[in-house]
Order: sequence, then structure tokens, then C-alpha cells
Amino acid sequence: MARWKELPAGLDGRERRLVAELRRLKDHSGLSLAALAAKTGYSRSSWERYLNGKQSVPREAVEELAQLCGADPTRLVVLHDVVVQARQQAPAAAGATDGAAPRPETPAGPRVRTVPFRAFLAGIAAAVVVAFGAGLLTGGAWADDGADGGDAGTSGYRRGVAYDCKISRQQGALHAGHSTSREILLDTNSTGFDVVEVQCLLREHGFDPKSTDGLYGQDTKDAATRFQAAHGLVADGIVGPKTWAELRK
Repeated sequence: MARWKELPAGLDGRERRLVAELRRLKDHSGLSLAALAAKTGYSRSSWERYLNGKQSVPREAVEELAQLCGADPTRLVVLHDVVVQARQQAPAAAGATDGAAPRPETPAGPRVRTVPFRAFLAGIAAAVVVAFGAGLLTGGAWADDGADGGDAGTSGYRRGVAYDCKISRQQGALHAGHSTSREILLDTNSTGFDVVEVQCLLREHGFDPKSTDGLYGQDTKDAATRFQAAHGLVADGIVGPKTWAELRK
């Protein structure tokens, strides 16, 4: 897991939340900054700036990261658009008095924001609340309800527990009873029920990961690499959509 630098103190709260969500998604995927650069249209240095709050992250980068990590990009795009709207409004509000004659201070103290700007902020806040209520900004790859990953809505994962593999075939696809994932990316340091599912399916195919504890360690990665090589896939030990498809057969 990456040890992230503290975000700049002057970073807007909404942008701070967006960066935190991007960091969490990146950490859950187990991908390094170099791996992100290799799999997206953005360089390693760009990702370093985006994820450390040094530069505003483009909307396209948000979408690419979400898709690469097997998450619904809508969750992050909604928050990104809120951040952009707030960022665009702030200079407009600050520049409203640029070039105008100075206004005398009133005895009431600091100038109060105009009603239209307050209404704008209220609208933004309402949009965020609605998005959260609809599950657009939460759940999925970063469900934080006591579980360490797994399917959206799944809870109860505990580290250090060896889970049983309940292999069955549903609509022609193999399942082990822990996850229905087919796209989420898993690599070293990934945890949760998606990893348990992979470990069980690897064992079912004859590639024993030596554990079904939901921790994507070296033994699991070695087993996944051998499985990929045996099935004509890129043998990098990273479980993605193509590896999931073979595991489900």
C-alpha cells in the first residue's frame, strides 16, 4: 500500500475528497504509478501530480482510472464535475469586483456573499447528497463497511481467515460463492472476497495458491501467473477481465 503525502492545505474540500477517492481506488487495485502510466494515456509524473493534489486531474483521467480498476466511472465523474463547477465559480466570484470602484465597508463587518452564489453552493451540495444517496460516490471497489474490498454491498471479510470454496456452475460459469466479479483488477496487496474467489477458482483449475484467505500475496500471484501461461494469456500475475473469463470457464 502506498504511503501518500499529505495533500496541500489550500486544496478545496471537494477536490480533496476526489483525490482521496482516486488514491483509494488506485491502492485497492494494487497498481503502481508506473503501471498506471503503462495502461493509461497519462505519464507516471502526471499521475504523481494528480494523486498528490499538485495538479487538477482531468475528467478523462478519472474515467480511465475507474475503468482500469473495474469500477463504474460514474461514481467519480459526478464528484469531478462538482469540483470543476466549484473551481470555475470561485474565480468568477473573486473577480466580480476587479476593476470596479472600491466599495465602502459597512458597519456590519465582513461582506456577505450574494444570494445567487449561496444558491449555487446549495445546488452543488444537493447534487453531492443526491449522488451519495444514489450510491454513485460510494460502494463498488472501495466499500468501507468493515470489509477489505469485495463485491459492492458485501461485508464481513476478515483477514487471516481461510474461507471455504463452494464451487458451483451458474449459467455456465464457475463460482466459488464469494464474488461474482468478472472485471475488477487484482494484484499484489489486493484484499477481500474478490481475492478469495480467485484463489478458489485457481485451486479448482489445478493451480493451488496455497491459501483462500483473501490476501493477494506472492503464492496467489505465482498461481495466477502459471494459470495465465497455461491458457495463453499475458503471464503477469495481474487478474483482469481476460483472466476472470478463463477462471469462470
